[in-house]
Amino acid sequence: MSLRRPQRWQMRQLLATSSLFLLVACAEQNTAADALPVAPQKTSPVAPLTTAAPTDADGFVLPSQTFDQWEAGFRQQALQAGINPALFDRAFAGITPDPSVIKADRSQPEFTRPVWEYLDGAISPVRVRKGQALLNQYADVLTQIEQRYGVDRQALVAVWGMESSFGQFQGDKSVIRSLATLAYEGRRQGFAQDQLIAALQILQNGDIQPELMLGSWSGAMGQTQFIPTTYNTHAVDFDGDGRRDIWNSAADALASTAHYLQSSGWQRGQPWGFEVQLSAGFDYAQADGALRKPVGEWLRMGVTLPAGTRLPANAEQLSAALLLPAGYRGPAFLVLDNFRAILKYNNSSSYALGVSLLSQRFNGAGYIYGQWPKDDLPLSRTERLELQTLLTAKNYDAGTPDGIIGANTRKAIRSAQQALGWPADGYPNHKLLESLRAH
Repeated sequence: MSLRRPQRWQMRQLLATSSLFLLVACAEQNTAADALPVAPQKTSPVAPLTTAAPTDADGFVLPSQTFDQWEAGFRQQALQAGINPALFDRAFAGITPDPSVIKADRSQPEFTRPVWEYLDGAISPVRVRKGQALLNQYADVLTQIEQRYGVDRQALVAVWGMESSFGQFQGDKSVIRSLATLAYEGRRQGFAQDQLIAALQILQNGDIQPELMLGSWSGAMGQTQFIPTTYNTHAVDFDGDGRRDIWNSAADALASTAHYLQSSGWQRGQPWGFEVQLSAGFDYAQADGALRKPVGEWLRMGVTLPAGTRLPANAEQLSAALLLPAGYRGPAFLVLDNFRAILKYNNSSSYALGVSLLSQRFNGAGYIYGQWPKDDLPLSRTERLELQTLLTAKNYDAGTPDGIIGANTRKAIRSAQQALGWPADGYPNHKLLESLRAH
């Protein structure tokens, strides 16, 4: 799932969030776990004249042992965790490190797709039509899932479409090989080892055979892309065949997703949120995901609905946050508990907005009234690093430059925007970067 679907950690604050964000998602063939900052791993001498650990051409520390040595040590760890020796040996038969996994783990895209382009792909006409057909095909199963878990069918099918294009693209890599590679020489070896133990537990339970346990390079699996630990806690056998088969059983994959969303705070019968408009002079600093108010209070502050739209029934008492996915110049949304539940599947507001709007589009809704600021493209990774560096240099503490616009960076951006007399929406753009450069 990314947590996938570990929140895809989309993925970039997973280490800073709870374990619920470990569900990863694959809307753009990225998972939240894929998007963590990549920095060359350096080691410091423990004493003067000590030679530093050898590194490769990119500055990453090379493993201090062979893969066979690592595997022998990990085998003991796995056996202590209750893994059967014969099962371990079968799962690891012929396993060698996968160079493509290491390459993917170390890569960091320079450019980010604008949210409007992301949504165009997420809510494509082809995906909408396919989702509508599957809602009809699986109507009986979805009714049973709704009754058991209270998660509406449109949201489940939307996640299904975003994660794997309804099961078409689940990943073709051996989960055991990918996780073993990451545990041996990846950036998050402890996390990868935990996932690898969980994957072996899945095999030992008989849910899937080793050669059929396929997924993404980061170990996300199945039609709705669960990582192994999330699978162990939330996957269910909904079709009653004795196996939790999220690879081949749509019923199991959809019900497992519903179970996860339910445990993430999904509220039966509530909307994910709705688009709003902001009055002139609105305090854009209120657009902070950590700041939640009753919908009625937002309305009293000058938030209104687009012409021709109505407030969802009984919504005024619901707790909402204001979301400006492209800054104050773009569309605005009040997002509720179900949007937060989707964020726990993949901690990316673009992903959560894509799932939410796609779920509505199946019924002919989910269109955005506001205009996107298409003249203001997102900063590149290099520019984000420069922005963070300049903010900190000017005493707006953005934390360690990592190219990720998290809570600390947004707070620093707001402070700088307020000092300049600009709308303090916390959105990083070229105008702010150029102003900081000039001064």
